Amino acid sequence: MTSRAYRRSVAAARVEKIKEVFIESLIRLCGVSAVIFIFAILFFVFREAAPMLRGLDFVEFFGSTAWYPDSVSNKRYGALALIAGTGAVTFMAMVIAVPLGLGSAIYISEFSRGRTKETLKVVVELLAAIPSVVWGFIGLVLLNPIIIRVFGSPVGLNVLNGATLLALMSVPIIVSIGEDALKGVPDTYREAAEAMGATRWQVIWRVLLPAAKNGLLAAVLLGVGRAVGETMAVLMATGHAVNIPHSPLHSVRTVTATIAAELGETARGGDHYRVLFVLGTLLFAMTFLVNLTADLVIRGVRKR
Repeated sequence: MTSRAYRRSVAAARVEKIKEVFIESLIRLCGVSAVIFIFAILFFVFREAAPMLRGLDFVEFFGSTAWYPDSVSNKRYGALALIAGTGAVTFMAMVIAVPLGLGSAIYISEFSRGRTKETLKVVVELLAAIPSVVWGFIGLVLLNPIIIRVFGSPVGLNVLNGATLLALMSVPIIVSIGEDALKGVPDTYREAAEAMGATRWQVIWRVLLPAAKNGLLAAVLLGVGRAVGETMAVLMATGHAVNIPHSPLHSVRTVTATIAAELGETARGGDHYRVLFVLGTLLFAMTFLVNLTADLVIRGVRKR
């Protein structure tokens, strides 16, 4: 090799090294920036809520249903009804979404083949792509009269309406992660069960579901996180009434809907403004715990 060729090879190696270092640094920066953004959001929300946290009566906040932040003579910040509304809508949404999502994941993973399987995957992805405001419009225009006609409710904007929409919005997450969990079960498990004479349903019930239970639980928890944090659909479909629901046909107001509806009408720096950021801190803590639990479960699956 001549000296000129050697210099060219050395220069090319240096260029490749620089490219590699640049790409690695860019990837590292993206990962670090995501963490920085999360902590920046948390810092901003907590900073705005901190002045209110010092003088807030937490017994009233968590134990009262009186939400009158704009009252001139007697301001009251009871968030119990808002928390109960969020819990009711999320719980009922999961009652609908979990069987539907896990059943769909089992069918796509174990029963469908070829074009049918690909079509179902595309349909699930399309459900995930529908904007939440469109779901809210569907609940307002379509589900509202159906619920009134079928159940005889005076108003169709209630827990059932919002939960149905949240279930449909959570199903794509449950299906995608649930299918991945089922596909992650080694084929030797299926082959061993079939060799012992087990039917397809026995293989699914006795082998696949226990083996993939952590992944399926993670799918459900991520679906819960999706439902808890949803805003526009529940704002438009639940009736926006501050009360504790005693029936799926009762109208409610969620924490997210309250923040979205009232934050734009408050004076910056006022008590009403601050207490909405307290609700935001509470919501952040709820979603963080759900996502942390799901992450820990997924890590358990990977270790296995």
